[in-house]
Amino acid sequence: MSHPHHLRVPSPAGPPLTGHLPFADAPGVPDPIEVTSRWLTRGGRPWFPVSGEFHYSRYPAGEWEEELLKMKAGGVTAVASYLIWIHHEEIEGRVRFDGDRDLRRFAELCARHDLDFIPRVGPWSHAEVRNGGLPDWVLARDCAPRTDDPVYLDAVRPWFAAIAEQLSGLDRAHGGPIVAIQIENELYDQPGHLLTLKRMAQEAGLSAPLWTSTAWGGVRLPPDELLPLYGGYTEAFWTEADGGWPDTCRKHFFFTHQRDDEGIGSDLRPVSVRGSEPDAFADRFPWATCELGGGMAVSYHRRPYVGPDDIGALGLTKIGCGSVWQGFYMFHGGTNPAGELSTLQESHATGYPNDLPVLTYDFQAPLGEYGQYRRTYHELRLQHLLLADFGHLIAPMGSALPERRPEGQFDRDTLRWAVRGDGTSGFLFVNNHQPHEQLPEHAETSFTVEFPSSGGELSLPSTPVTVPSGAYFCWPLRLDVAGVRLEWATAQPVCTVDVDGRTVLVLAATDGIAPELALDTATVSALRTPTGDVTPVGDRLLVTGLRPGTDALVEVDTADGGRVGLLVLDAATARTAYRGRAWGAERLVLCGDGVVFDRDEVRLHGSGTATSFAVLPAPERAPVVDGVTAEPVADGVFTRYAVPKASVGEGSAVEVILVRAAGPAPETVTGVQGRATAPADKYFDTVAAEYRVEVPDALPPGTLLRLHWSGDVGRAYVGDTLVADQFCSGRAWDIGLDRLPAGALRAEGLRLRVLPLHARAPVHLPEQARGGRETAAVTHAEWITGHTWSVRAG
Repeated sequence: MSHPHHLRVPSPAGPPLTGHLPFADAPGVPDPIEVTSRWLTRGGRPWFPVSGEFHYSRYPAGEWEEELLKMKAGGVTAVASYLIWIHHEEIEGRVRFDGDRDLRRFAELCARHDLDFIPRVGPWSHAEVRNGGLPDWVLARDCAPRTDDPVYLDAVRPWFAAIAEQLSGLDRAHGGPIVAIQIENELYDQPGHLLTLKRMAQEAGLSAPLWTSTAWGGVRLPPDELLPLYGGYTEAFWTEADGGWPDTCRKHFFFTHQRDDEGIGSDLRPVSVRGSEPDAFADRFPWATCELGGGMAVSYHRRPYVGPDDIGALGLTKIGCGSVWQGFYMFHGGTNPAGELSTLQESHATGYPNDLPVLTYDFQAPLGEYGQYRRTYHELRLQHLLLADFGHLIAPMGSALPERRPEGQFDRDTLRWAVRGDGTSGFLFVNNHQPHEQLPEHAETSFTVEFPSSGGELSLPSTPVTVPSGAYFCWPLRLDVAGVRLEWATAQPVCTVDVDGRTVLVLAATDGIAPELALDTATVSALRTPTGDVTPVGDRLLVTGLRPGTDALVEVDTADGGRVGLLVLDAATARTAYRGRAWGAERLVLCGDGVVFDRDEVRLHGSGTATSFAVLPAPERAPVVDGVTAEPVADGVFTRYAVPKASVGEGSAVEVILVRAAGPAPETVTGVQGRATAPADKYFDTVAAEYRVEVPDALPPGTLLRLHWSGDVGRAYVGDTLVADQFCSGRAWDIGLDRLPAGALRAEGLRLRVLPLHARAPVHLPEQARGGRETAAVTHAEWITGHTWSVRAG
């Protein structure tokens, strides 16, 4: 039985409001940033930013630059970071911007690599930090924090002045990277205090075209003074251990026009606080986000396991819903610095509802605590490449949704889809994935999209398809490609690249759905396809049977004498695609490892084993890899170059020696809000299983120790110093050897201590971690060695 889906995409309801908000860019900038009621503009063109959170004070300063380049290669255009007050001024009057706290250097590195910077200045940040980032000495004062209490403001004013001094000359007026500044965080019912903080920041000398505030939880904002930013997470560590998958997370896998997520921060927000309706700002502000979950932290009582497709599906769904700014928290994980007076994590000891690990803030992010690439990074990069080329088209497009069934967000049977359109063209979005509860495949699926402005409709594909369970994708509708009108494609646009004067549109096939291209015959004079068939159907040329891959280039001669290519990559290959400026031109690079573009050099980050990369268009001369000219071979329309195996050694087996077996699991203690509290330090000395790890001297830089383990809490020590920790959640535990004190490591070695979890502990564990909860054991360990290849022009 066929399952047609019909949707009418209305014409835009007149132009958006402009000039109604008091946001202004610096005079004379070449690309002024402005805000309309429906989208952002930059240089007079619709602008679709992608921001990613990276906390500089949770990462070694010597590695910042390469990690920023990784983010940029992943499609991030703006780097957001909390300026965590307690990291800078743990001791009153001693404000530190040295080493890993060097805010100015971090912002300058963003500028150097054409990344925008968004400081989130607080003063309260949350960020799962002790006191939400407020130093203990502030809380010791006789004042009401996070209010206009003069005593509190007297403490904040010097902090804002110190920030302004660090960022002096880095504003837009001086060609700097600061495009937005966030005031406070998750403050719901004090618009007057938010306005006070903004004025104080401005008086201190901070300047940006956009001033923002988090807007979830029904926040009340000072009218028109702060751009509301929203969020949405696939899972939550802050809900109850026995609460199941939160409904506030479930709804993010449906296409909806509700912007607010009342679940974020709900553990810290009194139920009585509800300042405004969920979409109170929709008529005056565009739908912008700053906290789409790039992963999720784990707390002691609740330990979510977030999969790459969970995050990929959420990100794509938000674009279909109407987002015009994709902001991810976190995009890069990190590690809490060691405090001088106390540990610096959120904990029951500080009155917060959740106990977090002392050190790790990995967040299961696309780039991990030690810079590890995760599949999430590749899923999101595919979407960000789309936005880089077509975001200016998508941003002004409205979001049209089919009618929802009465079951609402509990409906698992109806196909979830939406269209972003401008009345004549658009993009069709489908999401058939959500965590925890598998969605069914949808056989015999077809779509009819009606565009009233053009007086017509599109029915696609030519033959109904099966939408696989777990699939999520975007298809173009009436997309102009350098003079050719692509009526539709059952493949997702990735990006364009210029090849010998010809624009090539790269598309990604979806596993299980045959790619089909429909072109307007009026824009085509000739068409050639390497595989499949070309069939005239009315006023369209239909390409079917195309086998996706690096050779699947459909060549089109346009009616006006131009040349266009349509290259359809298979799903797996598309997720190896990077685009960046390399060796004098914009190029598409295919590589299963990490790729960064750094002016005249491309660097590959891999495991050290033999790898390769493919380039389109190929450089005139074969590139030089680590000083050796690479040998080219044809790979479809790409040119592929082999990269030799690096001399990183074979990587000896990990010797993990059991020193002491675990004792009985300690009884669980409950703390704030009746939630389970992390075990006391004493149990690691008396109850935990203890292992000694023999660390060879010859391991290369960047080596990780990857532990496969079970139990409750793991801690690693060099001597008596805690160097890494983790709550067991079914994931491998990585420890970066470069972060460990080398001298002490050689002298004293690395010790692991693992606690078992009590059988009656009120702790939520994902399915991946339930099997060994009561057994404290390291079951397997391996060295993960890496290598970086330098690729330069030949």
